[in-house]
Amino acid sequence: MKVEAYRATLRALRNWDSFLLDESGLPGPRANLELVQAVADEGDAALFKRYIALDPKRAPTNSREVFLAVCGVVGLGRLLADGDIDQLIVLRRYAPDPRWRIREGVAMALQRWGEKDMAALLRAMADWRKGNWLEQRAVVAALCEPKLLREPKHVKRVLQLLDKITTSISKAADRASDDFKVLRQTLGYGWSVAVSASPTEGRLLMEKWFVSDDQDIRWIMRENLKKNRLTKMDARWVESWNRRVVATP
Repeated sequence: MKVEAYRATLRALRNWDSFLLDESGLPGPRANLELVQAVADEGDAALFKRYIALDPKRAPTNSREVFLAVCGVVGLGRLLADGDIDQLIVLRRYAPDPRWRIREGVAMALQRWGEKDMAALLRAMADWRKGNWLEQRAVVAALCEPKLLREPKHVKRVLQLLDKITTSISKAADRASDDFKVLRQTLGYGWSVAVSASPTEGRLLMEKWFVSDDQDIRWIMRENLKKNRLTKMDARWVESWNRRVVATP
């Protein structure tokens, strides 16, 4: 595996910074996520703390330097999975970061914890979903990941959280902010991931939102209906609802 090869390389290096910057894939459309995971596996708390201290001024969104910050954030997820629960507080501070790569790093970090203790992650996300738009976005991005949705009881809780977050969308007064739009976009695929993991229960919940008069919710549902995973799950169901949801303004 590429991650294992990177881990071996890192163990042989005394100073990682130059190597990480050169291999980051940035600036560019895709960061080297395999290397991010390797750093999270091999790094320590001191390294992660140094990397996350790189703020938006020193490490803008598409710079090479932001790669180090992402590595630090995902590394906190490994510490969290290893039992350092205090890292959850730190991660929540980065959930509303203005840099989208850092926000993705938070989701990846939470997923590491979920692979070790999904029940604990779900309990924490029940609190985060009461937070601001970007904290709610972190909930959706972290939980709507197929590798975490293997046990029916966990999928049920994820669907319930999606339902509550979508309810918050329906009650939103100010919808012009970028943060609101980021959450809306993430819900635009998140529902399809969770519903694919539990079709019977998931379809019933989505159908409730399909008939909403709220234009943002209708957009969210239309986006989910475009996802191939739903078509593979139940093509006739998707076609039927597409005729009603997509055709209706």
